[in-house]
Formats: sequence, structure tokens, C-alpha cells
Amino acid sequence: MARKQPPKIIVGVDGSEASIEALREAQKLALPLGATVEAWTCWEFPIGYEAYLAIGVDGFARPAQESLEAAVSTAFGPEQPRNVVTRLVHGHPRSSLIDASRKALLLVVGRRGHGGFGELLLGSVSSACVAHAHCPVLVVHVPEAPV
Repeated sequence: MARKQPPKIIVGVDGSEASIEALREAQKLALPLGATVEAWTCWEFPIGYEAYLAIGVDGFARPAQESLEAAVSTAFGPEQPRNVVTRLVHGHPRSSLIDASRKALLLVVGRRGHGGFGELLLGSVSSACVAHAHCPVLVVHVPEAPV
């Protein structure tokens, strides 16, 4: 008999404060559920990347990997929880996270990460996930600093 996989919570991580807080919230929810937390950072080739092929794929993926590692370290300190795994994904965050939500118990994203539209209440990725994900979506806000 095949062993059943633990439930999975996927977190979109872009290095912003909101995505770091999303990691923390996902972990709080995952512990009592016995769930795995997958911290996803998505990356893409820049427009016109063909001109940069000489530097190789690592030249584009490496900064994303470093950002992911830094976010996990900021969220949890030097000891990454055993149930937290990282995943570097080549693809646009909206489509990648929505597709991944088909196999997730929960999708967690931060509100307004490193997007370019500061006036939006939700960022473009979080809005798309809320509208199109195949599982429940939790949008996490950065806690306000005490006054």
C-alpha cells in the first residue's frame, strides 16, 4: 500500500516583508495539520534574454535562489523547520502558483510584494491567486508597527 503524502501548503515567496510573514503564518497553520510547507520562488528569463545566453541559466536563477534562502532564514532563523522545503520554479508566479494550487491544501501569499503597482489593495499575483486558485488562498498582510 502506498504511503499517503502529508498535506501541502504552498507559499509564494518574493523576498518582501509580506512574503516572509506569509511563510511564518503558513508554518503556524501547518504544524497542527502535520502539513509540509513548500516555499516557492518563481523566476523568469528577462525579455530579450537570448542576448544574454553566454552567462547561462544560473545567472538568472541564482539571485532568485539567494532571495528564497534569505527569506526562509529571515522567517525562521538559522534552523529551518523540518517540514519546510524550498522550491525554485522557472515560470511566472501567477500561473505557477495557480497551477500548483491543484495539489495543495492551502496557498499562502503576501499582500503587495515586489510588484510595480503600489496603489493596488492586493498585488497582481495575490489577486490572480484569489480569483483563480484551485484551493483556499490566505493573503497575509505585514503586521503594522506599534505606534
